[in-house]
Amino acid sequence: MTLIECVPNISEGRNQATIDAVAEVVRKVPGVFLLDVDPGMATNRTVFTFAGEPQAVEEAAFELIKKAAELIDMRAHSGEHARQGAVDVCPFIPINDVTMEECVEISHRLGKRVGDELGIPIYLYAEAATRPERQKLPDIRAGEYEALAEKLRQTAWTPDYGPAVFNAKAGATVIGARKFLVAYNINLNSKSVRLAKEIAFAIRESGRLNKETGGRIPGLYKHVQATGWYIPEYKRSQVTINILDIDETPVHKVFESCSELAQKLGARVTGSEIVGMVPKKVLLEAGKYFLEKQSATTGVPESDIIQTAILSLGLNDVHPFDPQKKIIEEQFMPETPLASMSIKHFTDELSTNSPAPGGGSVAALAGSLSAALTSMVASLTFEKKGFEHAQAEMKSHGEKTQTLKAMLMNAVDEDTHAFNAVMKCFGMPKKTDDEKAVRQKAIEDATKQATLVPLNVLKTTPDLLLLAEAVVERGNPNSLSDAGVAALMARTAAHGAYYNILINLKGLQDKLWAEHIRKEAENIIGNVNHIAQHLEEQIKMKLSGF
Repeated sequence: MTLIECVPNISEGRNQATIDAVAEVVRKVPGVFLLDVDPGMATNRTVFTFAGEPQAVEEAAFELIKKAAELIDMRAHSGEHARQGAVDVCPFIPINDVTMEECVEISHRLGKRVGDELGIPIYLYAEAATRPERQKLPDIRAGEYEALAEKLRQTAWTPDYGPAVFNAKAGATVIGARKFLVAYNINLNSKSVRLAKEIAFAIRESGRLNKETGGRIPGLYKHVQATGWYIPEYKRSQVTINILDIDETPVHKVFESCSELAQKLGARVTGSEIVGMVPKKVLLEAGKYFLEKQSATTGVPESDIIQTAILSLGLNDVHPFDPQKKIIEEQFMPETPLASMSIKHFTDELSTNSPAPGGGSVAALAGSLSAALTSMVASLTFEKKGFEHAQAEMKSHGEKTQTLKAMLMNAVDEDTHAFNAVMKCFGMPKKTDDEKAVRQKAIEDATKQATLVPLNVLKTTPDLLLLAEAVVERGNPNSLSDAGVAALMARTAAHGAYYNILINLKGLQDKLWAEHIRKEAENIIGNVNHIAQHLEEQIKMKLSGF
């Protein structure tokens, strides 16, 4: 699915009726998902996050700007956050199967439309900037709304789109395309804005003024903007930060530096706050970083890694942090009703006369169980005294098996969804020749898709067996039987998936495609049998003590 994200910030965080009205125009655009609405009382600013197909998101952005300009009067606005327009900034961010260049094109189209139809001066920034001095948002916003009327009289501040005329009610809007920006606040056990600013000066790229030379002393991190402020509703000061490139400057590194700087100044960091939503990788990298410091990085499920990040960064300090609501990717995850069931509920459902879930889902589950057991053995080996020489290998195996476990658990539901899709096609009308032809093609296409799900499960099983073999040979000997069961589950997953491939191929009219898939599956199952036979002999010998 082609996806982009849009994160407009409006200059209203106190009037709930206005916030709701702006949110509603976004919700009404088909194909757009409003992911998050994050208002701030002190900042008097609300961050909206929505995503979807590019054309739909572009339309939703226009409707949001139009509604905000109608309801917000900048002449009466005040707040802690810098701002110059009713919609202060409106960035587009590529998420999936979209280039940055496409987001730049959207920025230009939207900027022209807003300027022409709404009469709002538009400046383009970041990747969409038309000149170097407009790449950074703070540079464009210098002087804020109060300086805008005078700036618009200067040739240097002619907008990229729209009239070079001061719009007293709506101000000006900055539109652009950028990478993920993490809006991040560090909480202090102090009310001192001076102290918060001292930390901000130390970490931000622009650093601080050198009073002796008149130049600047650079800060610790590139792509970081920061300042300090006091938030009355929290009764504490914050270091408020924008991290513009999370690949080069990870959130957890900034947090650690702020903690160290605060301690040197006699204060403490009590936690932190992510404004809006965040890519999953930010929390996974943070969680792995803190687990690494604990020497506990192998065999850790993704959910535990994320929870470690939440605890370590203190993300529950001022507001509850719900990863299901705050992580962008979670909003687009397909439902997994089977994988979310208890074991008892799943086996009860499996035992009924409903044809799904069936053998395909069980094969995927067997593969996931294999990965989980191998991960367990790798973890027990990693922490066992006397196996320090194997730690790097076991860490690698633990990470690989956790990835396979998650993928195969998703396949439990994917197999049932695919089967249900085939059954739905059988229910299509077939009274006329045209209806029969449409129905037959739909059945054929759905059956092919239903074949690919177990094929993908089958493709994982040689890796599952090789990972099980590694922990059989070099893992904790006290867990040998667990490694053996992991191997058995991998072989079961392989044969279960293979059977499901074969039964689906029988009904296909595209014999060439079916033969290609059959040969691929046979090659894999032959490899699986070879590895499994050798591994079984090893396990029996080790367990028998010979």
